[in-house]
Amino acid sequence: MQRKFVEYVEQKRKDGEAWEWRRELRVWEEEMLGECHTLLLNFPLQAQSSDRWQWRPDPDIGYTVRGAYEILTSQVSVTTYDAEKPIWHSQVSLKVSIFTWRLLRDRLPTKANLVTRNILSHVAGLCVSGCGAVESAHHLFVSCSSFGSIWALVRSWIDITSVDPTSLHDHFI
Repeated sequence: MQRKFVEYVEQKRKDGEAWEWRRELRVWEEEMLGECHTLLLNFPLQAQSSDRWQWRPDPDIGYTVRGAYEILTSQVSVTTYDAEKPIWHSQVSLKVSIFTWRLLRDRLPTKANLVTRNILSHVAGLCVSGCGAVESAHHLFVSCSSFGSIWALVRSWIDITSVDPTSLHDHFI
């Protein structure tokens, strides 16, 4: 009887049915769960030993919101002034410095800015790549599927690895 129960639990674990959630999962959470499930398939569970998640920064206490907050706030943050010092470096061309300064302040003549100034109609404010999104500086440099993907190529060209930025300021840093 005990062996059948362990086999039943093992099958439920494999199918992902043994996990309990406080609410229905969203689609993106289900996708992440699928990825997690795939990663866990290679780890055999043993009925005689218990498994648990471990929070690496504090393995004794485990995860707490306070602990995560302390980790996030203890890291040295870069101020806007420090981050923008390289814009006006003497070895940077003046036109590049001015372009970057305008980019970080959303002062480039993107279609979104031209629509805001009533120079273009709302219909004409879509991205030039044809992706259907509004053409803003953030869209062109960070999130556009056509132009934003160029940065991955640039990073591989200069041999650096990083997470894709979510803001223009982060992208510049």
